[in-house]
Amino acid sequence: MARTQELPKPETLPATGKSRFSQFKKFIPVSKEKFRQLCKEGRAPQPERMGIRCTFYDNGELHRWLADPVNYRAGE
Repeated sequence: MARTQELPKPETLPATGKSRFSQFKKFIPVSKEKFRQLCKEGRAPQPERMGIRCTFYDNGELHRWLADPVNYRAGE
């Protein structure tokens, strides 16, 4: 019986593309609820809904937010 080898998961957030919260939560200093509140206030990247239960965030915006979370404003 052949064994399947699991590939290692990247330990960095890709510079481009889109990610779900579960993919970037280890890189951010806040909880999921706090991040949701920051998004609602416009102080974190805005979510992109792809369906009822499918939400993505733009990686470029996440990198901008991670570089300066205090001064980040969505849509600038």
